[in-house]
Amino acid sequence: MRDALEEIYRKLNRREHVATDPVGFLYRHDDLRDREIVGLVAATLAYGRIGQIHASVTNALERLGPSPGEALRSEGGSTLDASFEGFKHRFTTGAEVAALLRGAAGLQERHGSLGARFASLVGRSDEMVVPALGHFVRELGADGLCDGSSLLPVPERGSACKRLHLYLRWMVRRDEIDPGGWDGVPRSKLVVPLDTHMHRIGRALGFTRRKQADLKAALDITEAFRQVSPEDPVKYDFAITRLGIRKADDTVSALRRSLLGDAAD
Repeated sequence: MRDALEEIYRKLNRREHVATDPVGFLYRHDDLRDREIVGLVAATLAYGRIGQIHASVTNALERLGPSPGEALRSEGGSTLDASFEGFKHRFTTGAEVAALLRGAAGLQERHGSLGARFASLVGRSDEMVVPALGHFVRELGADGLCDGSSLLPVPERGSACKRLHLYLRWMVRRDEIDPGGWDGVPRSKLVVPLDTHMHRIGRALGFTRRKQADLKAALDITEAFRQVSPEDPVKYDFAITRLGIRKADDTVSALRRSLLGDAAD
């Protein structure tokens, strides 16, 4: 299985695919504090059709200007409600995005960066980042975003927190797809961002028996990948999920069959 996964990774985990994925927004910014704000916006809005996601993220970032981190530092969050008046992305309102960014601005002001704060929350004995993510989300959502908002699910309630784990993958890992920058967080503790494609494939591979794509299913699948790649269990996430959303060529289809057997047909 490791050989097949490595082949899928080699074929699909390529920089040329960045432009069609929300992670592409991060590559427009070199400053880490800009990048982590851009990544937070792009990840939390990454639900729905890809065209709609790109339009909404573009809209949100245009409201912040060319340097999102500097905009939050200079404004202190005081004008965010006005900046995001009229914004809407499916279930997400401009007021929710403004509240999220106020929380992020506060963390950057107090800790220097979101990455520094998150790293400080990861315990040495923690096998995965789930406990740290719970604390982090509560601090980001100090304006009440954790109470029924579409933006900030909390792991304590059993959510797989797919978009937040996607954000962590972007910020912690560094390869052709993920830009990295949060060097203080061990990639070995990351959790698979569990979407419907990864859940279906994980069930077909026998990584989980859970019918719902919840936190327990995400942990099951992550643990299975840790057996293959203990130092980097989410390494194959981007490549595998692309198998579920693109028309694979004959070579990739054959690789998929080698992983999934009859379930690939």
